[in-house]
Amino acid sequence: MTQFQGSHILSVNQLNIDAIQEIFAVATRMTPYALRQKRTKVLDGAILGNLFFEPSTRTRISFGCAFNLLGGKVNETVGMETSSLSKGESLYDTARVLSSYSDVIAMRHPQAFSVREFAEGSRVPVINGGDGSNEHPTQALLDLFTIQKELASRGQDISGMHIAMVGDLKYGRTVHSLSRLLCMYKDVTFTLISPKELAMPDYVIDDIENAGHKITITDQLEGNLVQADILYLTRIQEERFPSQEEANKYRGKFRLNHNIYTKNCKSNTVIMHPLPRDSREQANELDNDLNSHPNLAIFRQADNGLLIRMALFALTLGVDSQLEQHECPVIWYSQKASI
Repeated sequence: MTQFQGSHILSVNQLNIDAIQEIFAVATRMTPYALRQKRTKVLDGAILGNLFFEPSTRTRISFGCAFNLLGGKVNETVGMETSSLSKGESLYDTARVLSSYSDVIAMRHPQAFSVREFAEGSRVPVINGGDGSNEHPTQALLDLFTIQKELASRGQDISGMHIAMVGDLKYGRTVHSLSRLLCMYKDVTFTLISPKELAMPDYVIDDIENAGHKITITDQLEGNLVQADILYLTRIQEERFPSQEEANKYRGKFRLNHNIYTKNCKSNTVIMHPLPRDSREQANELDNDLNSHPNLAIFRQADNGLLIRMALFALTLGVDSQLEQHECPVIWYSQKASI
């Protein structure tokens, strides 16, 4: 990608290392606004169409919050049943109409490649907030941003690292997108741990192998985490399964708690999860007994998502160079932890 302004953000395949580093540089500049140390009204008068046709908490709210923090306003549609899509309207027609009400659109939809289809009818930039089991580019960017920050604090780099991805790698769109981004770096070692039936798709494995990275595929957690710098867990994506009964076969198969972590991981292995983690007793893939562990980065991940989405809005709307020009003081008291 050579130009962000006016462009859709639909897939990580659009990006190269230079584009990624540009996003990260702008995201870092967003920190004082996210911490409420300063305000910027650079998007004053702009409108975000936040279209979420699939359940979401963090992604939907963080897109809206990111836009608000840049001074813009947010219009939301939540759920397929409350939209005209339930009446048979096409994604193209929906896009043609709703893009006239918005300056940029963030969209999530349960069908793979649906956001790309929507973008073909849109008159404004569209940012993919997740399309079925296909991709989740903004999650992948915030994950990579988190990995870069976490490793840098330990004097490490993404190139040369070892990442273990654990859980539902078949339907987990976050690991699909993240793997593709990691392929741009050098000498990354992948350990992919999942039930055989939920293994990483072949096309993602092909990308990893074609990029020259080392890869181990296994269905055993124990003994396969000892060298990992990053441990990335995913939940069973029950909404993608043909039935609840089928999803239940795999629920709780891979679990991480303090004891398992201590026995199987390095003392500084970073724990990541795209959230939501399934804390129900029968699943509990990431135990609450790790909540105070300094290597648990899941909430730092979520914080970084706000920065990344603010950066993408500023870049696609071409105002990234004007942030400081439109600053104004914070007139309420707010003390937030660092991001």
